[in-house]
Amino acid sequence: MALMREIPVYLFTGFLEAGKTTFIQETLEDPQFNDGERTLILLCEEGERELAPIRFAASNVKIVKLEDEEELTEEYLRELAQEYKIERVIVEYNGMWLLDSFYTAMPENWRVYQEMTFADARTYLTYNANMRNLTVDKLKSPEIVVFKNFDDQTDKMDYHKIVRVINRRCQIIYEYDEQRAEFDDIEDPLPYDLSAPEIEISDKDYAIWYTDMNEEEEKYYGKILTIKGRSLLGGGLDDDEFVIGRHIMTCCIEDIQFGGLVAKYDKAQELEHGGWVRMTARVEKEFNHMYESEGPVFHVISVEKVEALKEDVATFY
Repeated sequence: MALMREIPVYLFTGFLEAGKTTFIQETLEDPQFNDGERTLILLCEEGERELAPIRFAASNVKIVKLEDEEELTEEYLRELAQEYKIERVIVEYNGMWLLDSFYTAMPENWRVYQEMTFADARTYLTYNANMRNLTVDKLKSPEIVVFKNFDDQTDKMDYHKIVRVINRRCQIIYEYDEQRAEFDDIEDPLPYDLSAPEIEISDKDYAIWYTDMNEEEEKYYGKILTIKGRSLLGGGLDDDEFVIGRHIMTCCIEDIQFGGLVAKYDKAQELEHGGWVRMTARVEKEFNHMYESEGPVFHVISVEKVEALKEDVATFY
């Protein structure tokens, strides 16, 4: 059976009037990008500005408007790909729709090559205060975040903190006008010393540590860490394994998720399932059946039962 050709997807997210349409227009007018490949544009919202196909070679571009989030189904997207024999996809995503709707609907041979988020600096803080679940959703996976309409009186740190709580690796660009833009160069030192012989992760820093561990796990291999968390047993774990972790809240109660890692401990079965422990362990990179791949595994040096934390849900604040 022949393999399906991989379809690159360029995904642009953000709220209305954030500059997505302008960026897509300029991209399609660039002959280095719009070089004849059959392109499907999925417009998931209508702003004040519309694409002007007359200004770029439109014969190879098909524009499809989606009015409702329920239209995002794998079957429908696959039909569009087959009907127009597309070679790539550009998506202007609706800021009020959750990104999981799109990622779940993507056909298996579609691959997101680039994801960018655009925001109007004049309204973004208000959006974040009133619809934080949606701003968080758009910050989880982009490589670049662009804040449009920035000015010299605006404090970059307000925007920097919002992004870095969710995504520590993406680039942040502050765009003042068409002639002036600046990259974010604010350093984010970790609240613990990675060079210490034993790295103590305080209770209030668990969420920051867990996020950094997941994004840059390589720098933790071989390190000795001490953390507090719940010990979980069973669920497919071996007898000499437990998971240590805590519930983490990114923005609101609805998004609380458990964040934990596998620990190897020959007396794991003596621990209480769901009980709180203080553990010191060395982080090693190895295959584990719970991950179904290589990843960080704790090799326990010591573990002791402790009282439950008063603030049992870890946050970034």
